[in-house]
Amino acid sequence: MLKGLGGLGDMAKMMRAAQAMQGRMAELHETLARVIITGDAGAGLVSVRCTGKGDVIGIDISPNILHASAQVQAEDLILAAIQDAQSRARAHMMAEMARIAQELGLPPDMMLPNL
Repeated sequence: MLKGLGGLGDMAKMMRAAQAMQGRMAELHETLARVIITGDAGAGLVSVRCTGKGDVIGIDISPNILHASAQVQAEDLILAAIQDAQSRARAHMMAEMARIAQELGLPPDMMLPNL
């Protein structure tokens, strides 16, 4: 299309690729906001739900640990479940970003902008 214009044809191609990536990243951002990921601790005594972006949206606590004497254990399990959910959300996001990079023909180790 822009044959004979030297590097301008390559520049136009790069601009289209950048726009495509921007669109895909916006889609991913919306998708990650809807994905629900669950992390747990204490063999399921505490579970935490977060979005694919890592925002905590819910906590489920087994009644088995809701005793005053188990407060410290409950607090530790809640923290561990939150960290597990957020770690899983980060892994999910990185996998989705790698998939998009591959679909766009980018090098697999290329880091896309964080959401």
